[in-house]
Amino acid sequence: MPLQNRVTPFGEIVALSGRGTIMGNRGILHDDDRRVVRPWQVRRWIACALEFRGRHREVMTPHRYTELFFLDEATALSAGHRPCAECRREDYRRFQALWRTCHAGAAAADSMDEQLQTDRLDGKTKRTYRDEIFNVPDGTYLALDGAPWLLWAGVLYAWSDSGYGRRRQPPERGQVEILTPRSIVGVLAAGYRPSVHPSLT
Repeated sequence: MPLQNRVTPFGEIVALSGRGTIMGNRGILHDDDRRVVRPWQVRRWIACALEFRGRHREVMTPHRYTELFFLDEATALSAGHRPCAECRREDYRRFQALWRTCHAGAAAADSMDEQLQTDRLDGKTKRTYRDEIFNVPDGTYLALDGAPWLLWAGVLYAWSDSGYGRRRQPPERGQVEILTPRSIVGVLAAGYRPSVHPSLT
């Protein structure tokens, strides 16, 4: 049975079989029996490479951070994670530079994480917002009929834990519910291009 360590574009931590292409961290979320007992522990939600300098971890080791897995970087961004400054240094610097161009104030990791915490959570639930479809950049997730869809190259693709399947055209006009946090959508609009699952390429 799969462990509860896969993350959806809604930011929910679920038990699904798809491993994904990006690992993440929100602190220690599991107990000694590898059961998730909290949705997050720290404000620093990061998205990491699956491999880095030959390091090896046993998943959900007691008293160590909980390894979370995302279909791809676009999913991790929708869930409210940003690139790791260590294992994904170049992506982090690119993300940080674009953050600085579209958000007032500092772009240090702590400042970004504080803003992201506000943008991704409404109390204990995911914060979403609405905007006109023509304002939505590629790499953003939308909620349509309660399901997550990725906007990519002008087409919407349905998320699943193993890849993208169904596709549809986005609405021609009107407002849509946006899952990706507002501050990250700003970075996407400024030119950040997240990595996506091979099923999309």
